[in-house]
Amino acid sequence: MATAANQYQPDYAVPPGWVLAERLEAQGISHAEFARRCGRSPKLISEIIAGKAPIEPVTALQFERVLGVNARIWIGIESDYRLHQALEAETKKAAESAAWAKRFPISELVKRKIIPKPASSADKVSTLLAFFGVGSVEAWQSRHNKERVAYRHSPSFRSNEWVLATWLRLGELEAEQAECADYSESAFKRALVRIRELTAIPIDEALSETRRLCLEAGVVLTVTKPLPKLALSGTTRWLTPRKALIQLSARHLTCDHLWFSFFHEAAHILLHSKRGIFVQGGKGKLTDADAEADRWASDFLLPRHHWDRFIRGTSFDESGVVQFAANQRIDPGIVVGRLQHEGQLPWSQLNHLKSRLQWGEDAG
Repeated sequence: MATAANQYQPDYAVPPGWVLAERLEAQGISHAEFARRCGRSPKLISEIIAGKAPIEPVTALQFERVLGVNARIWIGIESDYRLHQALEAETKKAAESAAWAKRFPISELVKRKIIPKPASSADKVSTLLAFFGVGSVEAWQSRHNKERVAYRHSPSFRSNEWVLATWLRLGELEAEQAECADYSESAFKRALVRIRELTAIPIDEALSETRRLCLEAGVVLTVTKPLPKLALSGTTRWLTPRKALIQLSARHLTCDHLWFSFFHEAAHILLHSKRGIFVQGGKGKLTDADAEADRWASDFLLPRHHWDRFIRGTSFDESGVVQFAANQRIDPGIVVGRLQHEGQLPWSQLNHLKSRLQWGEDAG
């Protein structure tokens, strides 16, 4: 994530009222006389000297004419002082929000080089706010509450919501950089037909081509390495009415889980509301939407009539599985995973037919 370059930020700022008071004393001008010369009330000058009122541009011009100090200097002193006050207030507030920051997997974000290592508790808060793209903890909470309403129906919501929010943000950041066409349902359906066939080629190549096909149809696909304590397979949400995001965790790393998760999330795009955030992979009873997405993904990958014929008339040995997968033009590991899921094959058998995703060292 790009961060702003460090700039000179002194840890002090001179109140403009101090400068004005010293200047008046040096020139032997009383406060009342100065107010009269400026055409302003003595009360305003007293409030400026006390730091209770700011030096406005018009006032700065009047000060320039009376004292001979450029108006830009007065505005600069005022601006520096007010900014310093704001920074001090933010620092104090950030320190008070340290408990909020502790809930997030900061060390993992640092390890993945997503954020720099915070120098203090206050810096943790500021760094997290920048990561989430919000200006305050309150702004983050407001946004998070809206997201919770959208995905709280999922069993996954009952897991660590702070980790989930962080992982979702990682997907957002990647999606923001993607050049994506406007969503087209017909283009996405055509892409899914092609992607199904891609499952038969090496998984890294297939994912690269899948991302391209999805982008052309208005869908961003990201595969985001799961964070510790995150037990979900993927999510679907609409970033805008014209741009959808499928975010996969690939937490099992095997092709059967990865591709089933992808087509499950694709089903949400085709079948369900653009307002929700669909989270797949939690424990408990499936929602109606997830059950429908499961059925759609299963039938799309392995059409029911072909599948029923296969399990009725074929022994589930390696040659039979490989031949059926070749006829279906998909990865044999997907067939193995389906057999295991339905109890037709022990979980310990034929796993060598499943291709696996390998995370790079810099995987985010």
